[in-house]
Amino acid sequence: MIIKVKVPSPGESITEVEVASWLVKDGDYVSKNQVIAEIDSDKATLEISAEENGVISSMVEKGKRIQVGEVLCIIDTSKKIPSPASKKILSEKEISIEFIHGTGKQGRITKKDCILDEFTTIDSSSSSIREKKIIPLSSLRRKLSERLVSVKNQTAMLTTFNEVDMQEIFLIRKKYKNIFKEKHGVNLGFMSFFTLSCVRALKLYPDVNAMISGSEKINFEYYDSAILGIHKVVERPVVINGSIKIRPVMYLALSYDHRIIDGRESVGFLVSVKEAIENPIKFLMEGSENNIHRILEL
Repeated sequence: MIIKVKVPSPGESITEVEVASWLVKDGDYVSKNQVIAEIDSDKATLEISAEENGVISSMVEKGKRIQVGEVLCIIDTSKKIPSPASKKILSEKEISIEFIHGTGKQGRITKKDCILDEFTTIDSSSSSIREKKIIPLSSLRRKLSERLVSVKNQTAMLTTFNEVDMQEIFLIRKKYKNIFKEKHGVNLGFMSFFTLSCVRALKLYPDVNAMISGSEKINFEYYDSAILGIHKVVERPVVINGSIKIRPVMYLALSYDHRIIDGRESVGFLVSVKEAIENPIKFLMEGSENNIHRILEL
């Protein structure tokens, strides 16, 4: 039986996709639910799985754009079926199933069949030639590249770093995480505290929320001239009141448009976030632990 594998819709309003990659080759035997390809849209990458066991063919060329609903490939369920052991050999040695004569039950291809038909071609002249492989960019990667170059050409981006001691946030999370999970159904993560810290910092340094349009400055209700990068937490030795202690430390990175944000604003913004995270009761809970239930809506 011939099965036509068609392109599914990656999402609403998307009518066209690009064949990003094939994880199998034309003529390969594929198993039901095996991932055989990846397709790209402007929004996401989607995996395509085989609908039945069989031999795949008529594969749309990698990099080609096709419409949603069009045939991506064909799977012939009536062709030769390799045993699990022989399938592994076929894949590793890149041997086409069409060249193998199956001697097993009902023409099934066995491991012995693959070993007998295995061959290797050695091109001695290629050893001194440097090979070049050209791989087209996916539509998603092309769009990202275009936007990154556009941002680089239109802005003066700089990055300022700082580090923050996460000890107090860890203690609050440990104390209230179960109550928070019961109330809201999700874990109490770092993002809630960083969001509160950024809101406070933006009130002190509103230019971080602005952009330049010609000769004018425009303020927004969301980030437009800067991006705050939050790195992983690492235990590090920290000097506290003359003593060395091991604390959970996180690096922060603020990338910003230097045309509108000066060093004072960038450093001040990061310092404001840092002091709020390191002193959450004072700066985020209005000076009292009694306010935690109200602010976290517990």
